[in-house]
Amino acid sequence: MENKEQLAVWAEGLTKKFGDFTATDNLNLDVKKGEIFGFLGANGAGKTTAIRMLCGLLSPTSGKATVAGFDVYKQREKIKRNIGYMSQKFSLYEDLKVKENISLYGGIYGLSFKSIKEKSREIIDSLNLGSVENKLVSEIPLGWKQKLAFAVAQIHDPQIIFLDEPTGGVDPLTRRQFWESIYRSANRGLTVFITTHYMDEAEYCNRVSIMVDGQVKALNTPAALKKEYQVGSMDEVFQQLARGTSTK
Repeated sequence: MENKEQLAVWAEGLTKKFGDFTATDNLNLDVKKGEIFGFLGANGAGKTTAIRMLCGLLSPTSGKATVAGFDVYKQREKIKRNIGYMSQKFSLYEDLKVKENISLYGGIYGLSFKSIKEKSREIIDSLNLGSVENKLVSEIPLGWKQKLAFAVAQIHDPQIIFLDEPTGGVDPLTRRQFWESIYRSANRGLTVFITTHYMDEAEYCNRVSIMVDGQVKALNTPAALKKEYQVGSMDEVFQQLARGTSTK
């Protein structure tokens, strides 16, 4: 385990119970600053519950964790100010214009009017959205919505961005373009924590963890995991873990 000061996310024994049901069981994580970290697992594995705890939206039952150096129990508001978040639903308001969505989120994140104006122009220019900035979000293509939602989630220059199955339901080309955006942001020093149930996307991450029934069953680089489980793809790694048929 590295020094916690060098980590964007650290968790030890993080657990969340709802009555008799344990959604996240004894979660241990260490995510390096600037890393693209894949948080993988099937639907219902406990990924979203874990993300909600790490984002300061849900109080853990037990365990310890820090995000951007802040404690998930005592400093939840500071965590919220230092992270970005994007879900599969893209987090955009369909009945607002493109530039109105940008301004809205700038205000939510507490940016000044001057900063919002500057950031709006920067986002619109960098994404080539000038021709649609006055159109409703509902009227622009899905790929553009996805890029815009990703940019808006970074409008306040967070240290970490949590992406909760952001590529669900989109076509392969749009997925690839979205991952290109992720790489560009990571190259600028942003830590990317992404959940997905697409095992092929694991190949794009620096390291991945795989959750099964609320527990992390594996954590390493994609290459190391394929070697460890003696298979040729991350999907095969996942199938062994999910079915409990590991032969390693």
